[in-house]
Amino acid sequence: MPASASVVETGPVETGPSASASEGTRTPVTADVGAPADVLAPDGTESQAPGGTAAQGPTIAELLDFVCRTAEDAELVASLPLDPEGRTWLRLEGPGGSEAWLISWPPGTGTGWHDHAESTGAFTVAAGALREHSLAARLPTAGWTTLELSEGIDRDRHLATGQGRAFGRHHVHEVLNESGHEHAISVHAYYPPLPQIRRYSRTGAVLRLEQTERPEDWQ
Repeated sequence: MPASASVVETGPVETGPSASASEGTRTPVTADVGAPADVLAPDGTESQAPGGTAAQGPTIAELLDFVCRTAEDAELVASLPLDPEGRTWLRLEGPGGSEAWLISWPPGTGTGWHDHAESTGAFTVAAGALREHSLAARLPTAGWTTLELSEGIDRDRHLATGQGRAFGRHHVHEVLNESGHEHAISVHAYYPPLPQIRRYSRTGAVLRLEQTERPEDWQ
C-alpha cells in the first residue's frame, strides 16, 4: 500500500536512482527557505496552490479539494473495515488519472519516514486525528547513504478531523496516529500515480535511506 501521503517546503527537484554512496557517507542538508508554502484546508485555505503538476493532470489544489470532499462521504468512510493490528485501505478513483486511497490507522501506527518521488499529493483526516512530521528541505536525489540534517529543518503538524494538506514533489514526511485508543481514517490522492516511494530511518539528525518501493510492492 502507499505511504500516507502530505509546511510543503520541499520544492521541485529531479528524481534519481537509489543512493549509491559508500556506507557511512554523510551529506549535510539544510533548510530550504525558498521552497513554496503549504496548501491547507479547511482552516487557513489559500486561494491558489503554490504549484501545479504535470500537463493535463490535476493541480495540488484540485487534489486537496477531492480528498476533502471524499472525506465528507460518511457512508464511504464507514465502509472501510478497521483492523486493531494494522492499517487497512481501499483504492479509490481519483480525479484526472490520479491515484487515491482511503486508509485506516489503528492506535499507535504510522508510516515511517518516506517521500513520493515526482508525485504531488494531498490528504485529509476523515475521522480521528493524525500527526505529520516533515522536512523543509530538498534532499539529494542520488549518491548518498546517510544525510545529516541541520537544525531548523523539522516541521510538525497536528491534523484533526476535517483538516487536510497538500504537498509538492519529493515531500519527505512521516504520518502517525498518536491516539492510544482511537482509529483514524484519512483520504489520500497523488498525481501522477506513485512511481516509487523511498523509505528512510532516522536517528536524531541522521536520515538513512533504507529501501525503494515500486507500485507492485503495495498494489
